[in-house]
Amino acid sequence: MAAPSAARGGPATDDDHALAARLATEAGRLLVELRSRMVARGVTGRLLGDEGDAAAHRLLVERLATERPDDAVLSEEGRDDPGRLSRPRVWIVDPLDGTREFGEVPRTDWAVHVALAVDGDPVVGAVALPASDLTLATRPAPPPPPARADGGPARVLVSRSRPPAAAARVAEALGGELVPLGSAGAKAMAVVLGDAEVYPHSGGQYEWDSAAPVAVARAAGLHASRLDGSPLLYNRADTYLPDLLICRPELAEVVIAAATGG
Repeated sequence: MAAPSAARGGPATDDDHALAARLATEAGRLLVELRSRMVARGVTGRLLGDEGDAAAHRLLVERLATERPDDAVLSEEGRDDPGRLSRPRVWIVDPLDGTREFGEVPRTDWAVHVALAVDGDPVVGAVALPASDLTLATRPAPPPPPARADGGPARVLVSRSRPPAAAARVAEALGGELVPLGSAGAKAMAVVLGDAEVYPHSGGQYEWDSAAPVAVARAAGLHASRLDGSPLLYNRADTYLPDLLICRPELAEVVIAAATGG
């Protein structure tokens, strides 16, 4: 049953944080089991990814319809309902972030995103890394990531196939190195976990790609914004977000200047 304040379209509750973590974890476990079954039948690649997208989407939207019937839902795999624009509470989900990586067995750099935006601000979020049996959420928040123990160069995360020019400028400004990794959620959580320092993205994304990672990163004390430092806004009519920055807060000023050519 939905929490009373959730039913009235009110602010986020403790139950919302718990629900996000539970749903991301459940969808992740479903995906791990589905992957195992289909690989045993010789199914990998795009077909495996498509099956994962569909199965995780069904689980999430069905659970949210039961648990939060008065909230709107925006899912990468669902039809967009313009009615969400007039709703203060909108769940933004990516049932399988990193469909390609999911299909490339045994890659582990894929994720499940579940976020709740209240008045356009992603205040609740959970990112499951199912292949690692790990879910990071806004409550309890992850601890601030430790500084790199070996004192090595800053690790700047980029996509495997198309590292953006902005990332190269950031790495140069920091005396850092480019590190390729899979899905957006996997990259963002690598910064949260202290396995990298900067995730700058300029190749274009959609709201479901970043809402949950941004919520979790902020909860961990990290900087999260557009590449120029401006706020990230969600539940917009156009769900496209051109760029994203998640990084250690002490690096934000230098990273933003480098990314924007300042």
